[in-house]
Amino acid sequence: MNEAEIVAKRALRIKPTLDTPFHINYAWWEREGRNLRLELWHHLCPEHQAVYADRPDAGAIDWVDPRTGEVTRIDGLEHLIREHCSRQPNYIHPELPLVDAVFRVFLSNGNKPMTPQQLSVLLKRPAEMILRTLGGREVYKGLQPVKE
Repeated sequence: MNEAEIVAKRALRIKPTLDTPFHINYAWWEREGRNLRLELWHHLCPEHQAVYADRPDAGAIDWVDPRTGEVTRIDGLEHLIREHCSRQPNYIHPELPLVDAVFRVFLSNGNKPMTPQQLSVLLKRPAEMILRTLGGREVYKGLQPVKE
């Protein structure tokens, strides 16, 4: 991508607000050549980090949403986080860096979009700080506004 294309792409971005929903953009991980599975492993509880220390791949599983009955194919590590690790005490704690805390919220809730205001209530951190972090030029861990 040349410089003109980059500038044009930035111009198309709408500046997020406190009411802009964010999520983990999994396509960003692939596009950036980043290792999502390794990142997921870092967000496992200590018990599961030990189990998967030599094999950071739990395969993919079919997950059934208990409310809607919708079947989705998800990474096995993501499933472990959602169904076990995120339910452990202090999975999301005040000393956790903001980006990691937000990432864990989305891992825990099945990547359901949330606004900085909603995240602020859960994380007990200022919504404005969350917006500045997630809404800036740098993309952290694929945390981006939901495209309409």
